[in-house]
Amino acid sequence: MSRVLRSFREMLGLLSRGDFSRHCDTLLNEAIDALEACPADKCKAEITVKITLDFELGRVDIKADAKSKLPDTVKFMKTPFWAIDGLLSVEHPNQIDMFQAPRSAPREDVGDEAETA
Repeated sequence: MSRVLRSFREMLGLLSRGDFSRHCDTLLNEAIDALEACPADKCKAEITVKITLDFELGRVDIKADAKSKLPDTVKFMKTPFWAIDGLLSVEHPNQIDMFQAPRSAPREDVGDEAETA
């Protein structure tokens, strides 16, 4: 009596002599690693499995394909710039620079305060 498959899982395990199932395992492991390395609080990975069945003269040929789409593990935050006279600046043109040097008080003012105290 010939062996009859009764489940999709059994069929998946036999595709390409088990190589397809091992490939899917690899894709799953890569997806989990990418999710754990994701810099954002939320990200998504996707694994797509496509099974094609071709029937001809009583024979069924099954072709399997699996692909993954992983999240970007490197993300850069945006940096604001302002356009000023055709050039870029990181300083907002309508704000004054509070840390512009020099900021120290003249020596003679510091000495007068110390003498009166």
